[in-house]
Amino acid sequence: MDIESYVLDIVDVTAETDDATSVSFAVPAEAAEAFSYKPGQFLTVAVPSDQTGLAARCYSLSSSPHDGGPLTVTVKRTASGYASNWICDNLKAGDTLRVLPPSGIFTPASLDADLLLFAGGSGVTPIMSIVRTALAEGTGRITVFYANRDERSVIFAGELSRLAAENPERLHVVHWLESVQGLPTAEQLRAFASDYLDRDAFVCGPAPFMKMVTSVLKELEFPRERRHQEKFVSLGGNPFGDVAELQPSEPAASDEQEEGGDALPDGMPTEPVSLEVELDGETHSFDDWEPRTRLLDFLESKGVKAPYSCREGECSACAVRVLEGELHLLHNDVLDAEDLADGIRLGCQALPLAEKVRVSYS
Repeated sequence: MDIESYVLDIVDVTAETDDATSVSFAVPAEAAEAFSYKPGQFLTVAVPSDQTGLAARCYSLSSSPHDGGPLTVTVKRTASGYASNWICDNLKAGDTLRVLPPSGIFTPASLDADLLLFAGGSGVTPIMSIVRTALAEGTGRITVFYANRDERSVIFAGELSRLAAENPERLHVVHWLESVQGLPTAEQLRAFASDYLDRDAFVCGPAPFMKMVTSVLKELEFPRERRHQEKFVSLGGNPFGDVAELQPSEPAASDEQEEGGDALPDGMPTEPVSLEVELDGETHSFDDWEPRTRLLDFLESKGVKAPYSCREGECSACAVRVLEGELHLLHNDVLDAEDLADGIRLGCQALPLAEKVRVSYS
């Protein structure tokens, strides 16, 4: 089943720094529900490509769903990034871009919680959405540790300064500049984070930065439920449905292989499986989940609006936590060993390994 995509009008393109651009979209009234979103989520956009027809990329929303402003993503160009360079060099107000509705789970469970937010470079984009929204709608205290190469590369410098000045009792922003202080060390990050052990921590930025911060938070015994890391990669597949036009045909899957994935595991049930799903405060129960049908596909067939984005195992938008039973992943490019040990699985790639499975999307 293809994801429904939308062609949105671009109403504004703003240069945030020399290499970062914010792109704002107008959402038509008939698509307003589809584009309602939570702070920290992302859009998947279709960037035209002469070689493949399109390049699908995920970009975090920097706007807040609570201030009435336009839907906005912020994109930082990378040296070898075709899509980011195309967006920064070509888009202008009046253009259109094909996008999928917002997705992702990098979002606070409560806007009233005290937050510790770590951002590296363009990783500030979802952090900015969280800050804006929590200040507007929540009551908690917010501390932001924001690392950049130099002063010129600080995205949203003026906005963060303004928000901190307007909310001195709630928002504290610490800027770390490599040009002045060097790269932050684990010891320095540990000393900083140790003052905020009771907070919900969110981390987004370059992989080495996220790895170091996450390791520090683990050492400080931040529990898994209060430690969040943004996870998506450049998509290798195409979630927009034009697969035949965009990639060469592949050999048909054999009976022993799920299409687009690895060989099916031993021990899979041979009869329909019992499934219980907790989603948005509701519990859905079924007794007819066919073992060779992926979890997301099955839920969609039952009319359950489960979250997803790429359908390729390359983002965490469809992540579930296994409460009972077990799931096999046909493909996984985003969950690490700790995620898997904690029972986190990707719904778009999950097949049952037990006669009864219970999962939660919370």
